[in-house]
Amino acid sequence: MNRIDPDSPDLYSIADLAREFGISTRAIRFYESKGLLSPERLGATRIFRRRDRARLILILRGKRLGFSLREISDYLGLYDADRNQQVTMLAEKVDERLEILEQQLSDLQTTIAELKEIRKLAIQRVAS
Repeated sequence: MNRIDPDSPDLYSIADLAREFGISTRAIRFYESKGLLSPERLGATRIFRRRDRARLILILRGKRLGFSLREISDYLGLYDADRNQQVTMLAEKVDERLEILEQQLSDLQTTIAELKEIRKLAIQRVAS
């Protein structure tokens, strides 16, 4: 393991990352417990490096886009793998997610149209 230099600008505490990304330290510890982050330890203190910060960015982006932790974990597993593998997997997962979202959008549009029709009929009934 590399020796930790606490004065390095590339080191972050859990509080630093939580503050920067607007999430709780508990969320970061949760991602660590799931094996998505692997900070070094200085006694009981977690020390995060730039790599951990980059992984956290990917985790949060994946969650925001609706990917499961399993899917995010699979992608992060390729973090050090061949770049083409990463891009191929990412493209496949994005295509799958887009298909789901497009279906949900279609379902929502249908539901909205039906609700508008029900509202219109209700207003007509009250008026007559």
